[in-house]
Amino acid sequence: MAANLEVITTRVLEAPCEKRNSNNAKYIPRGPTYWNAGVFHRIYMEMEENFKIFVYEEGEPPIFHYGPMMDIYAIEGHFIQNIEVSHFRTKDPNIAHDYFLPFSVTMINEVVNETDSHVWGPMKRIALDYVNLVAGKYPYWNRSSGGDHFMLACHDKGPKISFTIPDLHKYSIQVLCNANTSEGFNPTKDVSIPEIYLPFGKTDGMIGGAPSSQRSILVFFAGGLHGSIMPVLFKQFTNSFRKGGKPKDGRGTYRGCVLVLIKEHYVIPFSDILSWKSFSVEISVEKIPKLKEILMGISEREYVRMQKRGVQVRRHFEVNSPPKSYDVFHMTLYSIWLRRPNIRVNGTSES
Repeated sequence: MAANLEVITTRVLEAPCEKRNSNNAKYIPRGPTYWNAGVFHRIYMEMEENFKIFVYEEGEPPIFHYGPMMDIYAIEGHFIQNIEVSHFRTKDPNIAHDYFLPFSVTMINEVVNETDSHVWGPMKRIALDYVNLVAGKYPYWNRSSGGDHFMLACHDKGPKISFTIPDLHKYSIQVLCNANTSEGFNPTKDVSIPEIYLPFGKTDGMIGGAPSSQRSILVFFAGGLHGSIMPVLFKQFTNSFRKGGKPKDGRGTYRGCVLVLIKEHYVIPFSDILSWKSFSVEISVEKIPKLKEILMGISEREYVRMQKRGVQVRRHFEVNSPPKSYDVFHMTLYSIWLRRPNIRVNGTSES
């Protein structure tokens, strides 16, 4: 099989970006890559037109209203920057559908945490003090116990920071790269977002790749020895598979590779919108010893079909500045919009 598939684990998940569509705003979702393309399109257009978000103005950079724009946690910085200048932001909190807590967990870790320190107190206090500040100044947090609020974090410490504030963890929408149910991620109210490595701060120049007929490598894997899955992969296939790329270098996903998902408790980004099984291969941890056999069993026809479908969904993982319709910024907002019926406002659900 002339296939080139990339192994993605629970810690490194990137998605490729398609050649830019000059008429991206008029894109209409179609096909089996979506659970229901028509419903997605209808609700998405409703979200684009109506969604209003109030961003609390309290706090100063570098921890607030700022985040990393490059490297592995760049999603934090790009989202904060984009939401503050987008048409979704409203200055009138009384008409907002949701309220954004604009702190960066990555910057909290970099500014407050000492190297290799496991002292969590100072970092947790920053988040707690911020919520207490806005809760004391505005009525919106208290009326819903934070149910119509959301935070966004790509750093691993995001879930643990949220645990500091019981209502934030229990009721607010947590938008996380580290979307593991074993760490308290709740798919019914929380949002999983992709951890996209941006060595230059954008996806430009990282797109392309040879046609399938010119690909001879079965599996490409990039990453370091962390977590519980990667050591198993390294042990099993050190002498069988070619390992390429630098740690955290997942640019193969931008080159037209079919994704291979190996996960335990991880919730795949936008999985309530995208039918991942139509353009990727999912393998349980228990089947890692049979990984090569499973991949070799995929027919050329099925591989080409998944590859083409993967190209179709690339736009949903593209990082743009300014944002473009259906890119990763808008998909994140759409996922938040979907969860609005689950929030608590004055003890009731919003319809």
